[in-house]
Amino acid sequence: MVEFIFFLTYSDVTVYNAIEVFEKIKGTGIKCVGFKDVGLPKTKLVELHTRMKEENMTSFLEVVSATEEDNLRSAKMGLELEVDNLIGGVYVRQTLPLLQDKSVKYFPYIGKVIGHPCLLRGTTDEITEDAKMVEKLGVNGIDLLAYRYDGDPEQLVKSIQKAVGIPLIIAGSIDSLEKVQEMVELDVWGFTIGSAIFDKKLVQGGTLKDQITAVLKKIG
Repeated sequence: MVEFIFFLTYSDVTVYNAIEVFEKIKGTGIKCVGFKDVGLPKTKLVELHTRMKEENMTSFLEVVSATEEDNLRSAKMGLELEVDNLIGGVYVRQTLPLLQDKSVKYFPYIGKVIGHPCLLRGTTDEITEDAKMVEKLGVNGIDLLAYRYDGDPEQLVKSIQKAVGIPLIIAGSIDSLEKVQEMVELDVWGFTIGSAIFDKKLVQGGTLKDQITAVLKKIG
């Protein structure tokens, strides 16, 4: 089964009322919830993550900061919070030593990641080679910005799936139930949705709960 990860984020920033939103949606059946490393102070992230674990959620911290210093700082924060999954970020060789003997799983970005919100650039072959490289380095999986790629996202996903044996999380710009169905058909490990839930793009006129319920129903 494909995992749906609801991100308490908008335009790659954790929403200011993330704790309030979490309390509203925690009874929907969602089991995987995430947040970015920007948007909320650490004290609020501690409170948010504590509530998530009280509800037996699987947690995801996605690193979208651009610099090496900020990437590593965010990774260390994730370890302090004891998140289940650290995803995103591009400084793989520098981050992996921090995770030795830790239980957190690591899914970095691959390819050339630029801007904020993050965009993916490079050829399909280049990104696929990057996927092979990070697999050899020992990461648990890959955080792929397939729908923020300026090429063919489906071709990119299939190329990477053929090249590596580690799980793929598809992150960013999944903004319709049709794209959710594509995730099911591509049989990826998981995918994230944030902004489209807050914009209520999946169920016109529906509540946040309606959006999440529709996605959960789609993935079966």
